[in-house]
Amino acid sequence: MKKTKNRWLIALSAVGIHISIGSVYAWSNFTTPLKDLFGWSDSEVAMTFSIAILFLGLSAAFLGHFVEKHGPRKAGLLAAVFFGVGVVGAGLAVTLGSKYLLYFFYGALGGIGLGVGYIAPVSTLVKWFPDRRGLATGLAIMGFGFAAAISSPVMNALIVAVGVANTFYILGIAYFVIMLLSSLYLEKPEEGWLPEGYKEKLNSGKTKPNMDLTQLMANEAVKTKRFWFLWLMLFINVTCGIAILAVAKPLAMESIGIDMTAAAALVGAIGVFNGLGRIGWASFSDIIGRPATYTTFFVLQMVIFFFLPDVSIKWLFVGMMIIVISCYGGGFSSIPAFIGDLFGTKQLGAIHGYILTAWAAAGLVGPLFAAWIKDTTGSYSGSLTFFSGLFVIAFVISLLIRLDIKKLKQSKMVANPSLENQVG
Repeated sequence: MKKTKNRWLIALSAVGIHISIGSVYAWSNFTTPLKDLFGWSDSEVAMTFSIAILFLGLSAAFLGHFVEKHGPRKAGLLAAVFFGVGVVGAGLAVTLGSKYLLYFFYGALGGIGLGVGYIAPVSTLVKWFPDRRGLATGLAIMGFGFAAAISSPVMNALIVAVGVANTFYILGIAYFVIMLLSSLYLEKPEEGWLPEGYKEKLNSGKTKPNMDLTQLMANEAVKTKRFWFLWLMLFINVTCGIAILAVAKPLAMESIGIDMTAAAALVGAIGVFNGLGRIGWASFSDIIGRPATYTTFFVLQMVIFFFLPDVSIKWLFVGMMIIVISCYGGGFSSIPAFIGDLFGTKQLGAIHGYILTAWAAAGLVGPLFAAWIKDTTGSYSGSLTFFSGLFVIAFVISLLIRLDIKKLKQSKMVANPSLENQVG
């Protein structure tokens, strides 16, 4: 008999991959050093990050089927190679003083590693944790959110000690090793496997079984309204959240008049709550359901973004920002479990990859829109009001997906009455 792996070590392996690739959120640490070295503009340096996020979404979409076909171990190893080569190649680009090589290595190759590495462990975790879907995916994706808080001080110390190019070389090798070791432990559970004691809880009625609404292939899922409702909800949540992340420091200085040091501390706090929101909201979604969780995101944020431009009280402003960023992180961590609820686990990785194209699009739209409003009006307040309006649309979509779920459940009730109240 083959020994079953420890599912918590599977989760830890997923965290190892996500903490490595999540270091992309600490890219701003390289902005000033690269500008000082080569005289590049802010937009030229920031383009590297934008390309990486774009390729994250594209590779997640196109390589989602690779993850399903070849399994999480091979997908994780592929991610390790692409991301490791991308970061080490960034060191070569800096040594040669070429921003186009930087775009190619860190942006394109590193971005492919980001996309594959992001989705590789998630569908596997859903299968290992049928009793705690939200918690499982929240654990892994929490690592992505916390990565910036972990990576930033390391990056800064290395840049001062060994220079920018050597920092990329060291980080690239370190990330490759961590992702390699993490990937080697990843594995899908055997068909029909259930956690110890879970079957007894199901039989006793203490736990309700996961009654997925459907079991669809990825190419079938994209033809449903539910898929596009999910895509739009994630797109709006990420567009507004990533715009706030991109301008958090100048926005805080403009709105509540704090100095640069205090604003930097706020950015650090935001990074922490980005991570906490991922595990917190995803776990909470196991209790209240994924549809209710997303509706809560949008109600909170439509109110906060509407009032935020007029808030001048420091503690209130900081509290509002923290809630927004926790919802931003929670949107990422809750979406894989939501996909499982609606489309099953047959090709969850591939469907997740398709959904993440919303992240790629939002990563370009959100920060650029906020910067354009700032350049045009001299203030960020206009973009915040606009985002409040977007969340009204997202709220309506969250109600429409509930109606769609209810309609599908009703159509299945005759064949399977136990489906009642399983989703939403």
